[in-house]
Amino acid sequence: MLPADLMRAVVPVFPPSESNIVREGRLRGERNPGELHCAPSEFFMLFDTNGDRLISFAEYIFFVTLLSIPESSFSAAFKMFDVDHSGEIDKEEFKKVMALMRSYNRQGANHRDGLRTGLKVGQPVENGGVVEYFFGNDGNEPLHYDKFTNFLKGLHDEIIRLEFSHYDVKSSNTIPAKDFALSMVASADMNHINKLLDRVDNLGNDPDLKGVRITFEEFKSFADLRRRLEPLAMAIFTYGKVNGLLTKQDLKRAAHHVCGVDLTDRVVDIIFHVFDTNHDGNLSSEEFVRALQRRETDVRQPATPGSMGLLSYWLNFNKCSSLTQMLLK
Repeated sequence: MLPADLMRAVVPVFPPSESNIVREGRLRGERNPGELHCAPSEFFMLFDTNGDRLISFAEYIFFVTLLSIPESSFSAAFKMFDVDHSGEIDKEEFKKVMALMRSYNRQGANHRDGLRTGLKVGQPVENGGVVEYFFGNDGNEPLHYDKFTNFLKGLHDEIIRLEFSHYDVKSSNTIPAKDFALSMVASADMNHINKLLDRVDNLGNDPDLKGVRITFEEFKSFADLRRRLEPLAMAIFTYGKVNGLLTKQDLKRAAHHVCGVDLTDRVVDIIFHVFDTNHDGNLSSEEFVRALQRRETDVRQPATPGSMGLLSYWLNFNKCSSLTQMLLK
């Protein structure tokens, strides 16, 4: 697959609003409908050791396993196998870490040896271009903690860039407000998706939003906020219990003070357009957090459903007093 195919395999996306191509590929006998916009990826080409510019199935399992790992979790596993506390591990230690991590990922657990069920694929997960990048051609170079964490951050950032490029069909470095809204609701619960999509479609009727375009920096800031979902959810639900409903300024303050993320006014306007269910100027916090939580679950593909535990974010309010105090300032 291409790098953009990998992104679409782990990130739910809608067809871009500025393209008439709604899907990739065609059925037998069908006229070729064209191809979805597919941005090149310099990041993934760093690991293209055979020069075919494609990701193999074994590499796909490797990448989705890494995408399923929060940086803090891999840090703990990395340090556990770093028995001499040198800040580096060898290839055999790394295989043990990856085997452990794959067992917590839905696809990794189903293909633990990296081989595709029913097909003879001779390359195991740990022998791809990424491992050569980590440990050198002979596999004897140690992997340093900083090198791996920088790689992990780069991998997550590249998936965000490819998602943005999916919607940026005109290569203008901006996407329509509608496509930004679609990216927010793509993982929503099926019981709620239709009403959310109706609100997305109504963006075109809002004179203040229909011509708005979102930059990559704004798109990535929202992605950064989503990665910090646990403290954000704790903060906004706690704030709601103390002060009532959440306004636009409350959300911006929560993002900034609790998560260190600055949201622009137009991003917040789009969020409220979609998730202000009764149009009273206040955020429907539970629906908003649920959509973001499902997105992170989709990317991580946990082997056990519900492992992120949305309710644990906000039911235990005793742990949130410091966040509440920050918001009330």
